[in-house]
Amino acid sequence: MRSEIVGSPRFGVTVDPGMGRVAEVAQRAEAVGFDGLFLGETSHDPLLLLAAASQTTSTMALGTSIYVAFARTPMVTAVAANDVQALSHGRLQLGLGSQVKAHITRRFSMPWSRPAARMREYVQALHAIWDTWENGSALKFEGEFYQHTLMSPIFDPGPNPFGRPSVQIAGVGEAMARVAGEVADGLLVHSFVTDRYLEEVVLPSVEQGLLNSGRSRSDFTIGVTPMLASGTTDEEIADAREYVRGQIAFYGSTPSYRGVLDLHGWSGLHEKLHELSRAGEWDAMRELIDDEVLAEFAIVGPAEEAAVALVERWGTVSDHISIAARSVENLDAWRAIGTTVSQGI
Repeated sequence: MRSEIVGSPRFGVTVDPGMGRVAEVAQRAEAVGFDGLFLGETSHDPLLLLAAASQTTSTMALGTSIYVAFARTPMVTAVAANDVQALSHGRLQLGLGSQVKAHITRRFSMPWSRPAARMREYVQALHAIWDTWENGSALKFEGEFYQHTLMSPIFDPGPNPFGRPSVQIAGVGEAMARVAGEVADGLLVHSFVTDRYLEEVVLPSVEQGLLNSGRSRSDFTIGVTPMLASGTTDEEIADAREYVRGQIAFYGSTPSYRGVLDLHGWSGLHEKLHELSRAGEWDAMRELIDDEVLAEFAIVGPAEEAAVALVERWGTVSDHISIAARSVENLDAWRAIGTTVSQGI
């Protein structure tokens, strides 16, 4: 039996809590009023940190955005996610991402091929493993990329009292969005996205995946983490604008994400950014992001105006909105935005 997604957030926060602070940060975020805490996999293991966060929170959803799937086998992920699901009393939302080839092969020293097809099988393998633990059936998953055919009793934790965690797939391209619709509980839309690209490319792909799996949109969640250049002073807003320009430049230089730029007629921008990235010219890359590009990708302005703009731009095309806070010190400053967003979607 698939567990109900507990506390699916209307307004979540994505933040890097740093070493040793996640329990405190999570407690603060829940007290501020966030419905979910989402941690990415950069310099820390997000599931390990969420295990700690589960002990100082009680209602907030706890999610990975993202957990690098191809850096580990489905069995490794299944075990860790199952434990955090139990520790959090059913609040885990397992967001999986493929990362890009260079990181999988050169940083993690793991195989890379056909990421959408591999991700489909990865999620299917997770469910096969969880089925075995839940039902006591023999483990017999034999796919193209993964094979899991051994589960001795000593390694079987048995049924999770809170069911299995929900699984979301992160993506920006058509193929990954379609796979999410076929095998996952939701899609985590990459921050490098415009509302036009989401509506014209991503959502139709999700709908096709749902059709392939015999499900409807009501069986699925769409989560967005919009780029936001906001603050409470002109100085803060100016600083945030430059930070977001850097984000757009970085993602825009990645070949996997050029489709977003192509849709808007900015394919030449990708080539320039990619060339500069290979030369390590990060400041020059930021300068190529003009105000027109910035406005398409990010919401810019004072916090109060940004809150309304978040709802207007993303509230009708997503089930929950997560804000990427640049530091844990300013969590309280997001309270007004969170209230507006929660009331608006």
